Formats: sequence, structure tokens, C-alpha cells
Amino acid sequence: MTTDAVLQKELAELESAEDFLDYFGVAHDPAVVGVSRLHILQRFHDYLANTCGEPTADDYRRCLARAYEDFVVSTPLQEKVFQVLRRQAGIATIPLGAIGRSKR
Repeated sequence: MTTDAVLQKELAELESAEDFLDYFGVAHDPAVVGVSRLHILQRFHDYLANTCGEPTADDYRRCLARAYEDFVVSTPLQEKVFQVLRRQAGIATIPLGAIGRSKR
């Protein structure tokens, strides 16, 4: 198996934010993870989506560490990772395809 295939297989076995943080060796405070675990994982996913090409193990670690740090210095309510929190704050996003002339 290639290194990428092994990495993907090992990632598939991880189940929690703590599993990911431990796997990639990101030091973490259980209190921060306890409050923000889903937000950390979603932000991690968002950061990975912005990497060029197939992410490497270094990309995964860097994106996860960055996502975790976002919630060390901020809170889920301030970060508004999930749409329900953005909507609650009055922040709306409109798909680019929905902008333009109306169809008659």
C-alpha cells in the first residue's frame, strides 16, 4: 500500500476529535475540546477543503492544529462555524449562482 492509502485507512478508523488530535500529535486541552469538538472538526474539514491537491499528512496536521487553535482563542459562538449560528447572528450567504438577473 502507498503512504496515502495507509493514511486514508488510518484516518477512516478515527472517530472523535480527540482521536484526530492524538493521531496527529496536536497537544490539546480536554476542556477546549469538550466544548468545541464538532466545531473543531468542521473547521478542520473547511481548512482541508482549501488545500491544493490531495492533502498530505503535514496538511492534515497543520489544518487540525489551526482549527484547534481557533477555539483556544475564541468560542463557537464567536467563530460561527455552523450555518445555524451564522443565521442566528443575521449572517446570510447567497450562492453565487443565485445572483444575477431574474428569469422572466
